[in-house]
Amino acid sequence: MQQELLNNTIESYLYVAGIILLALLIKRLVSKYLAKLLYKLVAKAAKNIARQSFLDLVVQPLDMFLLLLISIISLDKLNAPDQFHIKIYHISFGQILDSVAAGTLIIVFIWLCLRVIDFVALILEERANLTVDQNDNQLIIFFKDFFKVILVIIGILMVLRFSFNKNIGNLLTGLSIVGAAIALATRESMENLIASFIIFFDKPFVTGDLVKVNNFTGHIERIGLRSTRIRTTDKTYITVPNKQMVDTIIDNISLRVQRKAELRLELGLSATSQQLKLLIPAIKTILQKPEIENSSAYLMDTGKNAHIVAVDYFTTMQQSLEEFNLLREAVNLEIIELLEKSGIELAAANTDIIIKSNQ
Repeated sequence: MQQELLNNTIESYLYVAGIILLALLIKRLVSKYLAKLLYKLVAKAAKNIARQSFLDLVVQPLDMFLLLLISIISLDKLNAPDQFHIKIYHISFGQILDSVAAGTLIIVFIWLCLRVIDFVALILEERANLTVDQNDNQLIIFFKDFFKVILVIIGILMVLRFSFNKNIGNLLTGLSIVGAAIALATRESMENLIASFIIFFDKPFVTGDLVKVNNFTGHIERIGLRSTRIRTTDKTYITVPNKQMVDTIIDNISLRVQRKAELRLELGLSATSQQLKLLIPAIKTILQKPEIENSSAYLMDTGKNAHIVAVDYFTTMQQSLEEFNLLREAVNLEIIELLEKSGIELAAANTDIIIKSNQ
């Protein structure tokens, strides 16, 4: 057992192998136990979230983290063989292994933290679902992505510090200068990021709203760090930069209190003033329906081609689009029937061509 092999005794190898094997056998039990303890800390806040959901998120990265940590600590007790005392670009092979081990451990730890952020987002979404305001849900998604980006940046800095032995202080100073240059080069992306904060705090629209922007009409499905995703009424999926959503005039159809219907009747010049005086009150009578909240009908204009009668009416937004279209159809048919009974023709209804001869 005391015989040396590659600068280490067989007993040392067996000791390290036993610890790693034991870690492989009990890592799942230990990670589940630690995950359950962590779950108890947040159980009151996450009482409606199944414990299994939390375990599914946390156990796997916790498994990997514990196994790597125990393996690295165990292997550190062994002496590096003489064959490993080589240098690659003035860096020893042992230093390379240490850097890889430290970097891997940091990456797995960041992975674990990302999963914890996902679970915290689940808790907040559970509470947000209890409120009517859907903006809370989108705000949670936004900040979840934001903190994940920050965590990944921290992870990269830790890898540079512990794997590559870089001075983070000097690095941050250099990054501030480089960051300023990058900010200028990626000005549009920075503008989109700032615009995303403006959208969340100014709230011109929220997830689920029906909006019209740049001749596209659709429902807001997601507001991201850079862009807003819209499912159009044509069932296509478009992405609009947040800066454009802030700078462009947006019609938030969901905030309308009424639906408006417009009808412009171009009546033939053969219609007399007496016919028009009788027609307009009759149209107002047609518009006296329970679904119509307010309406108007008046002689809008007249000229050498037609008399124009404007008909406008409004209905509640609680009415579905299908019901609104059926109402418009019914009103239009009644007005057509009224014109037929009144003997009033629409402009250009008479297509007879009269040829006059000078002879």
